Amino acid sequence: MKNTDIGTVIRSVLLFIALINQTLIMFGKGALPISEDQVNTLADALYKVGSTVFTIITSIVAWFKNNYVTNKGKRQKEVLKQNGLIK
Repeated sequence: MKNTDIGTVIRSVLLFIALINQTLIMFGKGALPISEDQVNTLADALYKVGSTVFTIITSIVAWFKNNYVTNKGKRQKEVLKQNGLIK
């Protein structure tokens, strides 16, 4: 992993965790071992909202950081194309 950007690794791991967590929630499984008796309706709703927000934020960051969506990123892509480093 000598040439791997640590930021890319961190974003990828967080995205992977968020997607697994969101999938568990969609199937009615909690990522945390909390029984329904221990959690009231408000806490359950807050957990679901927090999990969804976490997934959305990590997805946006991973997408934004790994794609050429800013003006600077578009210029970088052009330089890479000109030097034959990407298609």
